[in-house]
Amino acid sequence: MTNEKQLTTDRIMGSPEYKWLEWAKKLEAIAQTGLTYTEGVFDRERYKSLRAIAVEIMATYSHVEPSYVLDLFSQEVGYATPKVDVRAAVFQEDKLLLVKEKVDGCWSLPGGYADIGNSPSEVVVREVQEESGYLTRAVKLLAVYDRDKQGHPPFPYAVYKLHFLCELIGGSPSSSIETDEVAFFGEDEIPPLSLTRVMPTQITKIFHYHRHPDLPTYFD
Repeated sequence: MTNEKQLTTDRIMGSPEYKWLEWAKKLEAIAQTGLTYTEGVFDRERYKSLRAIAVEIMATYSHVEPSYVLDLFSQEVGYATPKVDVRAAVFQEDKLLLVKEKVDGCWSLPGGYADIGNSPSEVVVREVQEESGYLTRAVKLLAVYDRDKQGHPPFPYAVYKLHFLCELIGGSPSSSIETDEVAFFGEDEIPPLSLTRVMPTQITKIFHYHRHPDLPTYFD
């Protein structure tokens, strides 16, 4: 149910190039992993300096305070790995379930970050129920996406996005603390999407899988 915390996306979308974001994330990943495993005092200072460079790059080009970026980075500890976001594709009479996000007023597949202690399929079933009111059963992993390769708005963390096909088995529509509306849409009826969560190309692929259920899982 956790929302993706954006780094003031509206401020950085105007930048013509996002290569700086890729560099900053790579530098931060090296610094985070180094600070986790190094036992050398001088090496720790070098990794802290490397993190400071990543903070400066991201703060400069996104026009936010360095302290805000440093706070984001400082929350991440241990070996640096991508976060995991799970999303559900639920159909009813050839229409796809979407929820309207309160945070931006746009629509998305129900879902959110995976939680420790639950399998991805358990998380996605729970997210559907919490965000839409519907009961489902995960039946197939449709796609595994690297967020950075899908055209989403810039984001300070690396994320893998898992899309599951879920079978509708019960429940009734209801909003939540994160969603305002719940509805099913045909492929030619898709409303404005919350692009930090789902892209139009991904919606198209979901409908393609709906028409061709024997296709293998897509990845990348």
